[in-house]
This record gives sequence, C-alpha cells and structure tokens, in this order.
Amino acid sequence: MTSDEHTLLNHYNITSLYPTAWPAEKDESDASDQEQPASKPQSTRLAHQRSNSRYSVLARSTSDRRSLVPGSEKTGDGVENLVQKDEPDPLGGPDSVVRILRHKGIPVEEDQRLRNRFLLSSTTFSPTLYLSHVHANASTQSLLQGLDFLSKSIDQKSASLKVLVESNFERFVRAKTTIDNVYAEMRNQGAEPPMPPQRSRTHSHSRVTSKGSAHFRNISGQGSLSPRGIDKPLPSDKKKHALSKESEYGVQGIKAPLSEVAVKAEEIWGPALGGRDREETLRSAMASIEQSSGIFQVDTAITTCIKRRDYRSLVEEYTRARQYAEEARAIANSASSGRDALTDSQLFQIVITGRMWSGVETQVEDFKRDIWKRLTNIEAPLPSFAARKGVDEHMALISVLLELGVEENPVWLWLSSRYDHLKNKITASFERSRVEIEILRRRLANADPPPVTVAVVHLRVPGDSASHDQTRRLDSSSILELWDLVHGSVSNLLSTSGGLLSEVVEFWEESQSFIDGRIQTTLPIGLDGESRKHHRLSTDCVKDLQNGVIEFIEILRRHTFELFADPPIEDVSMLYSPLPPTTPSTPKSAIFAPYAHQDSRFKFDASNPPPPSPKRGEAWEDFAFWPPYANTLSGVYYLEKLLNLVGSAATAMAGLRPVSSSKNLMTSLKTLVAGTRERCTKALIAAWVRDAEMFHYVEDWARPSDRHDITKMPTYFLSFENTVLSGLQRIVYIPEVANKPSGTDVFTLPPAGMLREVSRFFEKTLYTVLSDMVRFSEVSQSPKDLQPTDTAVSLSQLTLDGAAGGSLDTREARLLLTMSNIQLFRVELAPKMLKHFETSFSYNLSNETNTINTVLTQIDDKLFEAYAGPAARALTSIIHTGITSPTWVPRTDRPTELRPYVYEALLLLVNIHTEITTTAPPLLTRAISFLFEQIVLAFFSAFRARTERYSLAALMQATLDVEFVASILSQYTTAKASELQSQVYQELDQRTDNSARMRLQSELPEMRAILKKLREGTRGEFVCFKKQRAAKG
Repeated sequence: MTSDEHTLLNHYNITSLYPTAWPAEKDESDASDQEQPASKPQSTRLAHQRSNSRYSVLARSTSDRRSLVPGSEKTGDGVENLVQKDEPDPLGGPDSVVRILRHKGIPVEEDQRLRNRFLLSSTTFSPTLYLSHVHANASTQSLLQGLDFLSKSIDQKSASLKVLVESNFERFVRAKTTIDNVYAEMRNQGAEPPMPPQRSRTHSHSRVTSKGSAHFRNISGQGSLSPRGIDKPLPSDKKKHALSKESEYGVQGIKAPLSEVAVKAEEIWGPALGGRDREETLRSAMASIEQSSGIFQVDTAITTCIKRRDYRSLVEEYTRARQYAEEARAIANSASSGRDALTDSQLFQIVITGRMWSGVETQVEDFKRDIWKRLTNIEAPLPSFAARKGVDEHMALISVLLELGVEENPVWLWLSSRYDHLKNKITASFERSRVEIEILRRRLANADPPPVTVAVVHLRVPGDSASHDQTRRLDSSSILELWDLVHGSVSNLLSTSGGLLSEVVEFWEESQSFIDGRIQTTLPIGLDGESRKHHRLSTDCVKDLQNGVIEFIEILRRHTFELFADPPIEDVSMLYSPLPPTTPSTPKSAIFAPYAHQDSRFKFDASNPPPPSPKRGEAWEDFAFWPPYANTLSGVYYLEKLLNLVGSAATAMAGLRPVSSSKNLMTSLKTLVAGTRERCTKALIAAWVRDAEMFHYVEDWARPSDRHDITKMPTYFLSFENTVLSGLQRIVYIPEVANKPSGTDVFTLPPAGMLREVSRFFEKTLYTVLSDMVRFSEVSQSPKDLQPTDTAVSLSQLTLDGAAGGSLDTREARLLLTMSNIQLFRVELAPKMLKHFETSFSYNLSNETNTINTVLTQIDDKLFEAYAGPAARALTSIIHTGITSPTWVPRTDRPTELRPYVYEALLLLVNIHTEITTTAPPLLTRAISFLFEQIVLAFFSAFRARTERYSLAALMQATLDVEFVASILSQYTTAKASELQSQVYQELDQRTDNSARMRLQSELPEMRAILKKLREGTRGEFVCFKKQRAAKG
C-alpha cells in the first residue's frame, strides 16, 4: 500500500479504499458535533452545513481539535485515544497490521488492548509479539529490508520536523520580541519614564533583559524565604509589583503568603512530591521483585499448603525453596572466593533468599513439630490427602517427615510411641473393665434372688419348642447384662478383629514389615537421599520390638488369667478417681477405652460406693466373672463364647514369631487355656448342681398334647441336660481351637480327673432331680407344707382341666404321673442322656448306667408302693372285716348272694381303676394285678384267721366270694394270684370235713349258675374290668 493510499484511509477514517457500505460508527456523531452551543444563530449553523461537502462527515478539518492524530479514536468512556485503529506495517509490508492479524484469526478488532500491543503508536507496543505474529514467517533478508525501511521512515519524520521549525522561525522571533517588551514594562512599573534610548542600546538592552529574565527565573526558584527578606521595605508602593531587584521582582507583596502556603504545602505534599527519588528506587526494586517473584511466593505457598494440609504440594514447594537457597549459597560462595563480584541484583537475590529461607525454615520446623506430635498421638485425625488415597495415617506422616528431612528416625519414633500407647491402653482398659464388672456383680449380689417362678421360666427354655430368640430368655435381663459386659470386656481384650490383641498383632506385622524392609520400598528417600539412613532399623531396635511384643502378650495373658482365676476385687475407686496418663503423649481416650463414655450404670456417689457382696456361702462368690444367681443355661452359653475367645486369642498369640520362639511363653499360653477352662468348668458345675436342686419346681403337672400319661417335666429335664452337656463338651474340648492346625500349640486334652468330676456331677444332678420328683409328688395340697420359696407355686398351677385328664389335687394322681415319668426316664430318657454323655466326652459310663438303672427301679418301686400300698391295705381291711365278721356264715344251706364286703372291695377297685385310667393308663394293669394279688392274699389270711371249721354253707359262700372276685378280675390274673388262689382253696379244704367236701362237688353246677347270674346282675357296675375288644380296622 502506498503512502497516499494510507493517507486517504486515515483522513477519512475508513478501512478500505472501496467500501461497500456506510461505516456504522459514522452514524454516531462525535459529542462535539451533536452538542452545538444553543446560543449560536441558526443561520450560521445552516451556512456552515451548506459549506460542507458530501464527505464532510469523513473528512477532518484542520481547525477540528478533537483529534490531532489521523485515524485516532475515542474509548468507550469518551476519553481521546491517540492510538490509531490501524497503521501500515512499520517494516514496509504491503498490508496494514490489523488486516494481517485479522487474516490470521487474531481478534484484534474486538480486543483493543490486544490490538494496541501490535501498533507502533501505542505505548504498550510489544516488538516480540509483533514480530512473532505479523512477521512469523519472514526471512532474515526481509527483516533486514524492513529495518532499512524503518530507519528511512524515522529520518523522514526528523526532516519534516526541521522543515516545520524553519517555516515557523519568524513566528518564534516575533514571539520572543513580544515577551521581552512585556517583561520591560513589568520591570519598569512605577519608575520614571526613561529617556528614549538609542536603537543600538535598545537592541543591546533587549538581549541583556533576556539574560536578566533567565536570571530572574533562577532567583525566583532559589530565592530566600527568610523573614528578613519578607520585612524589607519598598522605596514606594508603586514599585511594589515592579520586576526589579528592590521589589524582589514583583513578588515581595505575595512572598509572605506564599511562604506560608509553601510551608503548609511542604508539610502536606512534601512526602508525596519527595517520593520521586524513591520512585526510581522502587521501580528498580519492583523489577528485581518481578524477576524474583518465585522466591517471594514460596513462603506464602508453604503457609497455604500447611493450612490446607496439602502435603504433596508442601514437599514440592519446600524442594523449590531449597533450590533457591542453594543458588544463593553458590553465588555467595563464588563471591567470597573472589572469583566474581556481586552485582546489585545478585546481592538483592541473596538478601531476599535469606529472608525467605529463614521464614520457610521456621514454618517447616513448626510443621515438623506438629507432625511429630501427630505421629506420637495415634488418635490424631487422618490427613485429608491420606484419606483420599487410602494411605495409613502413620505412613502418610512418616512419608512427609522423610520428604522434608529429619534427624531422628520417624519409623522408630512411631513404633515406640505405638508401643507406649498400646501398653497403657491394655492396662487401663482391663482395669476399668474389671471394675465395671465388679460394680454390676455387687448390685446383683446385694439384690434379692430371682423368684422361683422366674427361675423356672428360664429353665424351661431349652424344652420350649415354641420359644423364639431363646438367647435372651436364658436368664434374667440383669444377669444377661453382666454376661454381656464380661463378654464385651474379654472381646475388647482378646478379639483378633477389633480387640486390643488385634492391635498388638497389627503392631507386630507393621514392625515385621519394617524389620524385613518390605514397606520401606514405598517410602521416600528425601532430598539427595538424606532420609535413606532411616529406612533400616538397627539391631537394638529390632530386639526392642521383639521384646515389646513378648511383653504385650504376657500382659494380655496375665490380665485374662486374673479375670478368670482371681476372686472378685475389693477396690472399685477407679471409676470416680481415674489415674492420669502415665506419659504426656498418651491420649485420654486410651485411659478409658473401651468404655470412655460415662455409662449411667457406673455412675454413683463417690462417698457411697456399692457395698461388697454379702457372704452367703454361695459357690459364685469365688468367681469374678460369674454373675450372682446366674443359671447353667446362660453360663454354658456365655462361657463357651469366652473359652472360644481365649483359645483363639492364645492361638493367635502363639502364631507371632517372637512368642513361638519363647518356650516359657508358649507354656504360659497353654496354662492360660487350661486354667481358664478349669475355672469355667468349676463355676458351671456349681451352677449345674444348684439348678438341679431347683428343677423340681419346673413340674407344673401339665401334660404334653400327644401323651396324657406323663408330664412335661421329663422332656424339660432332657432338653436341659442335653443343652448343658453339649455346652460343657464345647467348653472342655474347645473344638474351634482344637480343630485348628495351630491349636495344638496351646490346647491340651482335658485331664481324666476333670472328666471324672463332670461325670460325677452329671450323676448327682440326675439323682437330685429324680429324688426331688419323688419328694415333690408327695407334697400335700396345703401351702403351709411348702418351703418358703415354694409358695410361688400355687395350687392352681397344679390343676389341669378336664381335657388333660382331671384334677391333680390328690396325692394319688401326682404319684401316678410321677411313676409314669420315672418309667419314661428308665426306659427312654436315661439311656439317651447316658449315651449323649459318653459320646460327648468319650467316657465310659457302664458302671454308672447300672447304678442309675438300679436307682430308677428302686424309685419306681417306692412310688408304686406309695400309691398301691394304701389301697392294698384298705382292701385287706375290708376283706378281713367282712370274712371274720360273725354274720359272714350264711344262715341258709345253699347261699345265693355275695357278702357286702365283696362289693365294697370291688367298688374300691373301680375307683382306683377310674383314677388310673384318667391319669396314667399304662399303669392300670400293673396296679390292678398287684391289688388283685393283695385281695387273694387277704382272702387267704382272712380264711386262716377264722378258728372254726367251715361247714358246707360256709364253703359255698367262700367259694362264691373268691370265684366272683376272680371272675371279675380275670383280665388281671397273674401267676402269683393263681397260686395264692390255690392256697386259699387248700386252706378251705383243710378246714372242713369229708362229707362237706363231697357235697360241695355236687353243688358246683348250681354254684356256677349262681355265679353267672351274679355276674350278669353286676355287669354294669364292673364293666370297667372287662377286657376291651380291639377296634376293627
């Protein structure tokens, strides 16, 4: 583009010589065009408009003072901007700068600031940016040509300025003369008019005056402001404002006010105006600061990283700070060695780096102290970046310290602090748990024993098939609460998943990983590898870690054995006067774990603690872990869980390398398991015996729905015994431990003495229950005959409805049911329990089986005698009374009726038959047969008791009586009864003569007819003795 074309574009303020549309910006006239003065005549405005050409809007008049630079523009706020919208290429390119940039897709038309950086007329012109975009592909030759073009352009503009000065020189001269004349008038103000001077002098004076003017300016700028100059009087008031030396060149009148103003201005504006000297210093300082901005940013960046806990960025910033410090140290060392002299910028860099490094070191040291504190306090919150990355807290803190560089070994510090923390936590947790157990134990011991009705409900739970959630019904809620506390305490101590033992195992695994060097592969080595020395633990540290693990296991073993082997503690003051932490670094939570919260169960007045347990001679008074009045069912349930915890914990302890290599500790672990098992077995056996002594209260005389000849009590006892035996077997053998491959290291088989003890108490509980069954069956109906604790069992509980088989208020009904229960024991239940015991404990009970069967037989005979004896005696009495009566011998020669005693005896048998049938039908044959034998025996003894000989009538009456009873009870005839009946006839035969004997034989057919008639006449009364026909299928 030629210069003329460019001139036209700038003159009309257009972008193209061939525009296709009217520029939109021309529709918006300048503010000076639209806002004409209102006072200007309208004719003048019209004349001005007619004088303009059609391109007057585009053109710029020389008198128009809105823009002095062609192509300039205004900003959006109306401020004049001397930068052109576009300009030709300064290097002589064929196109304008804006066009080139628009062609390259750079939005210079929308962004004015960006466009100004490419325009040479802008103060923000960037040569680098200009060359990199406008001449990005220019060759070296073209750039050299552009340099020549730019040089010529600069020379042309300088020549234009020279021409401008020469063309206006006369104007400068006239302006100089005018200034001199004005100065002369002002200087001679108030003086006498001088004589007209000569021309040559005037010219000379003018030049002198010009020099004087320069001198005046110097004096006015440096004149004295002293009061003496201010108070100097003028020759006359007219010369007051004359530009003469006497009037101090016209400023004497205003010198005093000006001096005051100057003093005030100096006070106000002096600091601001005097800062120009500092401006340059600040500029150079700002340049140095900008150059060293990274150094200034490090300190702030480290502060931000610490606040945000962004440790990864912190390490990066600290590394950058060390690099800056190393660079400054290298510069200082080079200068101190005399090789290089320090420049101002280097000196400035050393100073600011020193200050920066001092601040960074202070912050990092404070941060390190905080990290050390976190590392020793294991309860500190997990850092945010560790939580996001899933890294363990201690590994994150150790990594940060190794990255920053430390003198002490953070790995060893963490392991040692972890050791102290665990040691204090184990001791404090156990002591608090033991005190809390004792508090609840004392409250139970000082309370009243559970009522019999409550105890009976719990003992029936194993045999109650309809019971849901039997675990919570094994015992009372207060006892189960203490069991849960004991189990929770032992679990908190020995559990391998969440207990203190798991923390010990985790501690050793961490230690082992550090000892073997596996985990160090993930740790940083620090700057220049300075933290590599901390990646290995010394031999002494390794030995201390191994001894620490052995000490942990010994503490856990000792505390566990104390809980089971020691009697209840006496001192419970820990709950209201807890001991302070033994070390300052121990967190408070470690002292009161796992029950750090204030449980309302353990709040009490320090001046009135729970009293000690009363000594009543109970077996549970010697066991700190056994809740007072707890029954065997809850005991066997929880002790099984406790033994599993102890056995599993001992197995886990034995699996640790330092423990397995210690023979003494392995022996101690075996002793722990065996001793705990023995104590649990003793406590359980004591409760077992106590429950057996109370088990007769379970008898409520209720019958099962499928059998009405027995009660539910045998089934309850069978379920109870099976539950106890199964649980006791798991306690003695601990199968969850014994079946593990590593369980043999800590588990030993139960000794023979323990099995003998268990079998002995098994027999004792069986004998106790059986004997109490017999005793309880003979209890009278009166409540005064019951024991004090028996009064809770009301008579209404001993009565069944008609559907169950009638009333059980009679002793005979209870005896019948008890006999049925004993028979069930002898035939079915006792063999099952014995076989269960032999199978569970691999123990032979052959001798005990014979003894138990003998005892059961004796109990059965005793019960049968207790039931049938009174009836037999009553029958004997009836028969003896009837036969020995004087009226027994018939008055006729041929008797045809039975004596009344026969009906009386048979009616008694009918009542007995009814009683047995409605209560225990299986006992009917045995009971009636026995009574029949007693009746025949009574006949024999009664007939022998008569002293006179029997006549034919007497023989016939005796025969009718005996034969009628024998025919009625023929279904219950036994061999003994038949033999006794023969003896009766022999006795009668011996007590008569031969004639009566012969006549009796002839009367036998008639007697048979009489007997038949008698039987038919009493068929309805004695039909119960008739054999029932089997129902036809």
